[in-house]
Amino acid sequence: MRGFWIVLVAVAGAACGGGGESTSRRAGKAAAPVSLATVESSPKENVPSALDSAEQDGLPDPLVNPSEIISGGPPPEGIPPIDNPRFHPAADVEFLKDTEPVLALRVGDDDRAYPVQIMTWHEIVNDVVGGVPVSVSYCPLCNSAVAYDRRVGNRVLDFGTSGRLYQSALVMYDRQTESLWSHFTGQAVAGVLTGTKLELFPMATVSWADWRKAHPDGHVLSRETGHTRNYGTNPYPGYDDVSTSPFLFEGKVDGRLAAKTKVVGIRDGDASVAVVNDELVRRRVIDVELAGHRLVVWSKPGTVSALDASSVAEGRDVGATGVFVPATGGQELHFEAAGDGFRDRETGSTWDVLGRATEGPLRGQSLEPVEHVDTFWFAWAAFRPETTIVP
Repeated sequence: MRGFWIVLVAVAGAACGGGGESTSRRAGKAAAPVSLATVESSPKENVPSALDSAEQDGLPDPLVNPSEIISGGPPPEGIPPIDNPRFHPAADVEFLKDTEPVLALRVGDDDRAYPVQIMTWHEIVNDVVGGVPVSVSYCPLCNSAVAYDRRVGNRVLDFGTSGRLYQSALVMYDRQTESLWSHFTGQAVAGVLTGTKLELFPMATVSWADWRKAHPDGHVLSRETGHTRNYGTNPYPGYDDVSTSPFLFEGKVDGRLAAKTKVVGIRDGDASVAVVNDELVRRRVIDVELAGHRLVVWSKPGTVSALDASSVAEGRDVGATGVFVPATGGQELHFEAAGDGFRDRETGSTWDVLGRATEGPLRGQSLEPVEHVDTFWFAWAAFRPETTIVP
């Protein structure tokens, strides 16, 4: 694992450099990115900081053992979040290959794509989407992406990287109270806000081509981040090899699956399921039961892994997944794979990976997306040890 330690230190070192000429500007990209809606975050509060110590006087008892929150190498914000994101209209983007993964987020009628080639180097974007203050996070070490509403009561939080890991997963901190938060659960685990949970938004990892086709009027996070990074390269080549071990994971791996097995994790309260990605890729459509509700999980080929090759665009195809409530307009639907998309048996309508009916009687309708994570088994099982495995 020494190689990955070196990688993380190198990322932190790059983070200490100031902003410079961006990759897209050097490449001669003419269209300048724009800032969209912004909102003022709440001021910093004069309270004890969990960044200093999670167990100091004046703080609630942490939800996890503080000794298990460990340094990942970089200092706080050594991997810098993006606080003033700028965006390109989808039609103007030239720096992405069709099969590259992007994080797809919709809030209201506002559609955004966050390229993983950028997220890998920053891990957090503090944004406003559909008028809602949100944070979009990506943890390369557990291969998971989660989006949160960053409002807590009358506070508007913004988040940074703490430089620490819990169960090999990103630990965030809010700059207002310096409480520590689990990226994986969206819950404060130490500090003034201990126990507070953020609302999670459904977000999918899909190919740039699929997202662009679905949202031609959407906006894409720009490489003009204010930082100089080698966007498009993967600083963790080979990390998703199932035969390798997780970085700085000090828990016990649940032996039902290999640690680096890719799964689709779905949660509802205390109930959770993990769908094995290889089986989902083979079958394309799997129905699951969770907390008394039927959900449909599906996979479409054509999205590469961001953690495989040295170049993100050259990773192997691992597919894109979606999880949905299989009903619309009060009609329950059952799905099967149909070419690159999906078809419901009731009306014969065809659907894309983002849950939109593109042809047939239901054209123009959308399924309700369900919050889920594409992640490694070791991380899902660590946070959801009672999970059921499907199939």
